[in-house]
Amino acid sequence: MDLRIEYPIWLVLFIPMLCYFIFVWKKHHKQFKRLQTTVFSLRVVAISLLILAMTNPYMLLPIEEEQILFLVDRSASTSHDEAQAITFVEEAMKAKEARHEVGVYSFASRLQTEALLAPTVETMPILSELKDNGQTNIEEALKLATSIADSNKPARLVLLTDGNETTGDALLQANLLKNSKFSVDVVAIEKTVKQDVVLERFETPQLAFEGEQQQFSVTVHADTDQAATLVLYENNEPMLEQAIDLQAGSNRFSFRHVSAATGLIKYEAQVMVEKDAILENNRLTSVTTVQAAPKLLIVQSEEKPSTIPQILGTDTIATSVINSVDLPSQLSSYLPYQAIIFDNVPAHEVGEDKMKVIEQAVKHFGVGFMMVGGEESFGLGGYYKTPIEELLPVVMDVQGEKEMPSLGLVLVIDRSGSMMGSKMLLAKEAAARSIDLLRDDDTLGVIAFDDRPWPVIETAVLKDKEQAKEDVLSIPAGGGTEIYASLKMAYNSLKELSLQRKHIILLTDGYGASSPSYKDLVEGGFDTGITLSTVAIGADSDRKLLENLSEMGQGRFYDVVDESTIPAILSRETSMMTRTYIVDEPFYPTVYETEKWAPLFMDGVPEMNAYIATTAKPLATVIAESEKEDPVFASWQYGLGTTLAFTSDASGGWAGSWASWTNWKVFWQTAITELLPDYHEVSYAVTSNGQGRYTITDVANEAAFLDVVAVDETGEELNVQTDVRSASQLQVAVEGEPGLVFLSMTNKAGQMQKIGLQLPYSEEYEAKDTNAVWLEELAKTSGGQILESPAQAFRAFDSKGFEQRMIANFLVFVALLLFFIDITLRRFGFPTRAKREATVDMEQPVVSNVGSIVEQLKRGRK
Repeated sequence: MDLRIEYPIWLVLFIPMLCYFIFVWKKHHKQFKRLQTTVFSLRVVAISLLILAMTNPYMLLPIEEEQILFLVDRSASTSHDEAQAITFVEEAMKAKEARHEVGVYSFASRLQTEALLAPTVETMPILSELKDNGQTNIEEALKLATSIADSNKPARLVLLTDGNETTGDALLQANLLKNSKFSVDVVAIEKTVKQDVVLERFETPQLAFEGEQQQFSVTVHADTDQAATLVLYENNEPMLEQAIDLQAGSNRFSFRHVSAATGLIKYEAQVMVEKDAILENNRLTSVTTVQAAPKLLIVQSEEKPSTIPQILGTDTIATSVINSVDLPSQLSSYLPYQAIIFDNVPAHEVGEDKMKVIEQAVKHFGVGFMMVGGEESFGLGGYYKTPIEELLPVVMDVQGEKEMPSLGLVLVIDRSGSMMGSKMLLAKEAAARSIDLLRDDDTLGVIAFDDRPWPVIETAVLKDKEQAKEDVLSIPAGGGTEIYASLKMAYNSLKELSLQRKHIILLTDGYGASSPSYKDLVEGGFDTGITLSTVAIGADSDRKLLENLSEMGQGRFYDVVDESTIPAILSRETSMMTRTYIVDEPFYPTVYETEKWAPLFMDGVPEMNAYIATTAKPLATVIAESEKEDPVFASWQYGLGTTLAFTSDASGGWAGSWASWTNWKVFWQTAITELLPDYHEVSYAVTSNGQGRYTITDVANEAAFLDVVAVDETGEELNVQTDVRSASQLQVAVEGEPGLVFLSMTNKAGQMQKIGLQLPYSEEYEAKDTNAVWLEELAKTSGGQILESPAQAFRAFDSKGFEQRMIANFLVFVALLLFFIDITLRRFGFPTRAKREATVDMEQPVVSNVGSIVEQLKRGRK
């Protein structure tokens, strides 16, 4: 036992206290009787105890318990050798004693608990699922383990790993544990993986020209001599497949290729063998910029082909035409084009995921974009609050004084268990967008259904949009599917209302639980002005029923394969019911003087038949507008790209006299010229430093002013960290999943270079042996050792732990007790013999008096 104090400064109070009591004792002790001496002593002791309590004293009591925490590395590099760690821990547990508290934890990029630290852990638990094993972060594992253990007790961290950390600095953490109650023992996991083939490097030219012979270089590492197949892809299409013989060690192969494509070309290399331990290290990607003439991509609806290619002819820009449903979802597929035109394409055929990729191509890589009107475009196409609306110079909502029909809208949304996850989230987001499109005097109802209908919003005039959206976004998923009762509730809520338009949208991914006849319900509703549109989500939905319902209800049927199109569908349906979007009145547009466009209208402006009403954004340039001051043709700059909105059509049905106008072809050629990037390409040297770190060299010595943006194939903007190393060099670190990444580098003059880079697979998948030297250093730094046998994990600790037992409260209690005794003695004195006898004498006469009175009463009766 060891007594210590935390605040010794308070001991100074003993000096005045002792001085005072010594003074009092010397002056009065001769007059003190026994009682005064006792009281005086009690006060000295009590005040001394209070002063000691102020120093916050505590006792250090030895702790017998000892802590052993097993940390099992389960990253990808040890996944084939996990049994070694399990066996070691199982054998070590046999040496456990009653004083030991044991915990088992596993880690890769993060630490997770397998068995909580406790004295009851006697065996190795079954390891739980580990989702992310692409990194090894030993530093975080050590840091979290030390926070789990009791710092008062000695603790030993038993680390079972191959020592190949890919992130963090475990040596730094081990150094912090030096001279503490924690030490790190290490068990080296020996690699047993054989016949692993690793694609180490894949290099293609950064820049090439159309028709140039490009040289590719591939480096493959193999553990043993074996045969393999090397496959090369160009823009996801196989271009070469070749059998190769691999020798143990590194093997380098070279190929030559002339690309038929231009722009940013994605190349991919893959090596395949019969037996391969780790598949994640068999693919690498590279990108080459092949310079050629500008290219235009025209997107059309399969049912309504675009007329723009015929208008332009074959003597202008190289043009590719694609159906909207076939649009790619990868950024690399759009970057070869300098401009994209959507010609009367509905949003639900595109999907928001692809829209997001296109938006990134325009914003960060300077690709031009134009939307052309028609019955399937702009607001009627369902583009409200989509990434495409964000990049256009107009918004889909019609603002200002417009004649709008009164509307009652009821959304019937499936909330059954099969809708759980992204379907439900997108359905709720879609409903919220539909509410945004409604006016304050519109009528809204929302019914969610599982095995029965649940009114989320009672059908009534919409008063609070925000509250309505909150109610919709709070709809949970779970239960069965009852379509008929839900539809019946929707029809009953609308049939008595006096509205110009009454519409129901049914959204489901399943079959109805009951099978009644829908004909009387739907056709009866149509007689009272109620229309019905249906949305079938996924392969399990009852498409036939939903299609028949929409036909009977005089609405539209949507067969959804891509879930991201759900918001666009509901936006489109709501827009069609809430707005008179198509302005079908012949008029002569007003064209404003602009340097590029004014010369086309020197001989006058042709008559136009119709257009889709939109609203220009505040910073947009309106080139032409209608008599109602709606934009017919507008442009603006979105990021690095130029975007145009032409709200009439290209077929001539709406464009009217424009389609027979002598400058009709020139109009489109001028529009495309406007779309083409106006930045000047510059050349920056980009070199890889490994693991997502790159050096950008600017010969103009203006590296500090470069704006660097990184976007992955899905259109997701990645986190980029920059560090200026010199006037000509900029260090860039890109955080993201392994795969193809595009960098956009723009200087202060607006000059840009775009380049594709490969974020390599994690070092976890590289061919590395156990890092024994590093493991030995880690153990030595923390005061631990390399374990040769499992029983060593429970060897005796060099020092014991101690527990602090605070005694300040106890001292205060004793001091108060002494003060209470002090007060009692001063009030009553000591209980002496004389005082006890006096008390008895005072009680006795009372008793004899009573006896005398009783005797006299008896005599009187006689």
